[in-house]
Amino acid sequence: MEAYKVWVRKNRDLVRSLESLANGVTWILPERFANSEIAPEAVYALLGIVSSVNQHIIETPNDGHSLASKEQSIPWALVVSILKDVEAVVEVAAQHFVGDDRKWGFLAVTEAVKACVRLAAFRESGYRMLLQGGEVENEEEDVLEDNQGVKTNGVPVIYPVNGHSQNGHWITSDGPDGKPGIISKSLEGRAVAALNRFGQNAKMLSDPTWMSRLQPSPVPPVMEIEKPTFATIWSSKGVSGRLFMLGEAVHIFRPLVYVLLIRKFGIKSWTPWLVSLAVELASLGIHSHATDLNHRAGRVHQLSSAERDELKRRKMMWALYVMRDPFFASYTRRHLEKAEKALNPVPLIGFITGKLVELLEGAQSRYTYTSGS
Repeated sequence: MEAYKVWVRKNRDLVRSLESLANGVTWILPERFANSEIAPEAVYALLGIVSSVNQHIIETPNDGHSLASKEQSIPWALVVSILKDVEAVVEVAAQHFVGDDRKWGFLAVTEAVKACVRLAAFRESGYRMLLQGGEVENEEEDVLEDNQGVKTNGVPVIYPVNGHSQNGHWITSDGPDGKPGIISKSLEGRAVAALNRFGQNAKMLSDPTWMSRLQPSPVPPVMEIEKPTFATIWSSKGVSGRLFMLGEAVHIFRPLVYVLLIRKFGIKSWTPWLVSLAVELASLGIHSHATDLNHRAGRVHQLSSAERDELKRRKMMWALYVMRDPFFASYTRRHLEKAEKALNPVPLIGFITGKLVELLEGAQSRYTYTSGS
């Protein structure tokens, strides 16, 4: 396994190119979205799992640890990625063996497991915002400050020990009576300075107080940065912190609520579609309200660039609602059929359009590809 990790890190560009090529080939396989074709979906999921594992190997430091951070016992981001790939196989297998109506129970169990894993990742990250559904770790750079007030990124600062050069002479801190002394660069000056240093060293060795100064100073204990707990944030962050946690919890459980409503009312009902959209809007609204409370309270806490991009990504995911039934069956499919008929006479463009419509209709029939989970 270690040899494979080394090979992946050395050939990361080649690995990514091969993964992209293999994934592209699986999308053009014949009967890609046929109900009885479990093998193509299993192959695609397997390639996705291998890709996630390789990406985790590339992003993991070689030494296995980093400064001021604690290595996670479980790579939650990798677990979420694997579950998303496995869910596609679960849906296809359940649809083949038990039918369309009974497959939602298996999908509900899968979504419940994913929700629990995301909650664990949310807690492990210190209750920070989940990026891409927990597939990307939300890590902030820790800036350390040394005892001289100099901010560093974990890199030790080296200071001069014996002295420094000034105007062609060496300035030292071991002159007579402990005062700084000047050593000339000439041969005679250095010889006299060497004799003076010999006498001073002999005096220091005979003095017990100087002997104690030669003893190595004790190494200060390493301070571990503890991650905030649920009780800490709930009690110290106030209303804005509680709203942030509530918004993330609503976002985590939204796919589970959606699939449970589909299981109860059916895929053709507008109730799951409307409730899922309402939950989505509520989550973003709670986050916006929490940010406004921080500004009103005069707090300087700001969302990181990754978290701002995540909120934009969640808003862009609203486009999936046009791919979900019953909206797709009522409006989207009609426009796709019109576009396919209009472009079908064109030799090359007609073929590409037909293939694109086939892929869109096939992906639309799968909860895994349209749930946004």
